[in-house]
Amino acid sequence: MTPPARKIIHIDMDAFFASVEQRDAPQYQGRPVVVGGRPEHRGVVAAASYEARAFGIRSAMPSHRAMALCPDLVFLAPRFDAYKAVSNQIRSIFYDYTDLVEPLSLDEAYLDVTVNKPGNPSASRLALEIKDRIWKETGLTASAGVSYNKFLAKVASDVKKPNGFFLITPEQAEAFLDALAIDTFYGIGKVTAARMQELGIHTGADLKRFSLEELSRQFGKAGAFYYRIVRGQDERVVEPHRIRKSVGAEQTFFEDLRNPAEMLSALEPLAKEVLSWLKKHQRCGRTITLKVKYANFQQVTRSRTLPEPLMELSRLMGLLANLLAGTEAEQRPVRLLGVCVSSLEVMPEGFVPQQLRLPLALG
Repeated sequence: MTPPARKIIHIDMDAFFASVEQRDAPQYQGRPVVVGGRPEHRGVVAAASYEARAFGIRSAMPSHRAMALCPDLVFLAPRFDAYKAVSNQIRSIFYDYTDLVEPLSLDEAYLDVTVNKPGNPSASRLALEIKDRIWKETGLTASAGVSYNKFLAKVASDVKKPNGFFLITPEQAEAFLDALAIDTFYGIGKVTAARMQELGIHTGADLKRFSLEELSRQFGKAGAFYYRIVRGQDERVVEPHRIRKSVGAEQTFFEDLRNPAEMLSALEPLAKEVLSWLKKHQRCGRTITLKVKYANFQQVTRSRTLPEPLMELSRLMGLLANLLAGTEAEQRPVRLLGVCVSSLEVMPEGFVPQQLRLPLALG
């Protein structure tokens, strides 16, 4: 291995949403807490405290399942304004150390500290100092991973959670990756991990025995990615100004929707939310995707890419109506709808949306 001489820190807040709630309401400290929709509203877990995770509760789990695992579970509605405020506070700490900060979400980010503002040559000491400042200034814990590339830093931050710190040096990387269980590799999901295990790939050492050609044959384009990461190779740079590629909104309904007219009415506020974001950020998009989840949890998507950018509600609703007609929504009850606009680009100066005439398949 001949890794580049970079020093990357990955900071990941511990059970962020739930930890903010426990900090702000001390009566919930030490108790199993989830942020999300309540079981009677057919909600989904957005975040779970470590006390809740001890019962097997995870994000994206249906709330009724979480309640079955832990009858004493505390359900709290999300307060996104509070989470964003804390996230901004944490990011301001990051910028005291480097301008090369790449936020991945409200609760995690990469920092390139190869050259840093304090002039400290030790990325480990910087990571520990950042963790300490986050605790003192927000009352929340974070886990940090340090290595010479983004992939290894991300993996490292998960090794000793919560409130953990882990360093992977260039000299340690090969042995660390050889011993790493395949289902803990960042970028290898559950389905792919299960498929790899069927092929006899249980650790990094097993994965490394497969050639680039074999992995490409088994996993397509992703095969080259797996070939590189198991060898500790990741040339991606920390991008402080990542361009957002899509924006979306979705809603799970208290009762299944059975009428297409109801579904279109439910889609309108989602469409408005997406368009509001686009207008605020001076963006427009060309690809529209409708997400439909039926009552049995089967999910489908329908998309259309336009020759020109989209920015007005009537046009978006017309497209969504036609996409909805291409699903089984008229015959099957629907529990969730979502709208996504992708292929985003900067809105051209003086751009005037044009009305596209489309027949509405659902009147």
